[in-house]
Amino acid sequence: MKILVVDDDQHILDALLVGFQLQWQDATVIAAGDGEAGLRCFDEHSPDIVVLDVAMPGRNGFEVLQEIRRVSDVPVIMLTARGEEMDQVRGLELGADDYVVKPFSHLALLARIKAVLRRAEMPPPVRALPDFVAGDLAVNFQNHQVTLRGQTVKLTPVEYKLLYHLVRNAGRLMPHQALLDRVWGDEYGATTDYLKVFVSRLRAKIEPREGPRYIETERGLGYRFVRPGSAEC
Repeated sequence: MKILVVDDDQHILDALLVGFQLQWQDATVIAAGDGEAGLRCFDEHSPDIVVLDVAMPGRNGFEVLQEIRRVSDVPVIMLTARGEEMDQVRGLELGADDYVVKPFSHLALLARIKAVLRRAEMPPPVRALPDFVAGDLAVNFQNHQVTLRGQTVKLTPVEYKLLYHLVRNAGRLMPHQALLDRVWGDEYGATTDYLKVFVSRLRAKIEPREGPRYIETERGLGYRFVRPGSAEC
């Protein structure tokens, strides 16, 4: 397991290196002190997960995240300052899987990393036929493959898990709290705003630009996956 940590605070890097060595000996921590170094380490080491600080000199965390997302769906956890809610939302909108607020303990970060990695685990492909079809959208649950008009849709682990629970309950209203519990779990304390960001990300990938087609919003209540009456040409 390779963990890339990108942060310009040497104290944080040192603390994480020591903390992970004590608590997770199978993990290799790769440290980078700025965005450019982080991208070089990413290309060289192909880490299994990236922990990325937002506020850094030169290329900030958002810019590094955008570069990573151009080539990879590797899980990314952003480190944000306390109270910087807009940074958290922006990171999620750009493709981050989670965020941790500074200051934090290495044990808390380790727990988040393991939780994100659990969500990212995918079983090997077993069957070719999709388990769920709605119009032009098809989902194969066993290999986590999603296609739209025959083209593979690249989803992050959280986006896939959200889609999974929506389509598994197609036609039924999924309350906000039910989705939060099933996708993130009780320990995260995720909010409806958090959920809204990921629904928006998912819609951008599976729905046409002219408007919602698969995911309906019940304002103040939750979301419902709706099968279209017929596929559009």
